[in-house]
Amino acid sequence: MLGLLVRRLLVSIPLLLVVSFLVFGLIVLVPGDPAVALAGQNPDPAQVEAVRERLGLNDPFLVQYWHWLSAALQGDLGTSLFTSQTVWTAILARLPATLSLAFLALGLAIVLGVAVGAVAGLRPGTWMDRVATVGASVGVAVPYFWVGMILVLLFALQNPLLPAVGYVPFTDSPLEWFQHLVLPATALALAPAAVIARQTRASVSTVMSEDYVRTATAKGLSPVRVVGKHALKNAALPVVTVFGIEANRLIGGTVVIEQLFALPGIGQLAYQGVFSRDFPIVQGVVLVAAVMVLFINIVVDVSYGYFNPRIRQT
Repeated sequence: MLGLLVRRLLVSIPLLLVVSFLVFGLIVLVPGDPAVALAGQNPDPAQVEAVRERLGLNDPFLVQYWHWLSAALQGDLGTSLFTSQTVWTAILARLPATLSLAFLALGLAIVLGVAVGAVAGLRPGTWMDRVATVGASVGVAVPYFWVGMILVLLFALQNPLLPAVGYVPFTDSPLEWFQHLVLPATALALAPAAVIARQTRASVSTVMSEDYVRTATAKGLSPVRVVGKHALKNAALPVVTVFGIEANRLIGGTVVIEQLFALPGIGQLAYQGVFSRDFPIVQGVVLVAAVMVLFINIVVDVSYGYFNPRIRQT
């Protein structure tokens, strides 16, 4: 397992460099000149040119990228063009809200998706299977923001049971932290839970028809042991793959959910940076999100080695 982890980390290094190049290049190609906004109202060309020179925007693209990458490797992602706050400071101040939302949504998606999928897979063709299949199809089709608005309408406006907006740090009040995240996490978790449920149902149903499961049952093993030791573990590999994909999509979904529920996370920070053309902020947030995606992919790859020992040798 350690060897598999080291190999995946080594592969991630060149991939992260490619991602950093794409992040910097795509941001540079975004229409608009931040120097015009920074030069003040009705600036003359000389003022705009002076700002561009101070920011290094007149340097060739590769020179700009090299300066940015060199600083990033030393932990310096730059400074906001409009607030003079370092990018790292802005991201670290908002990262707890995003991580709290993401982890709570992922946990809910895993628990709900695996439970529903396992029940449906163990009883294919029954009414529970049909209900789970229809529910999963609806969950996949419904967008995040629509679910979020319905939850706000039902549980915050018509029945004021939970707060609709805002965030309370876990260290201040664990209960209020949970109350503020229940609605956004549920909205964000519904689609991943539906996908995981569908994959779990298919995997469990297939594994339960295998010879080794019938042999274990014939030996007199209890249904709980047959399902827990033989069925679920062998059905987990496709589910882990889907989990990795959905976890990566979920990170992107935090941008919409944070705007809808007014959560002070890095998704909201990126949204504000795009509209204000604060390129250092956008570059920093996208790079941090890319690192999070790479980390999730490494966890998924290592999980493959746990569920299938033959993968450890590849």
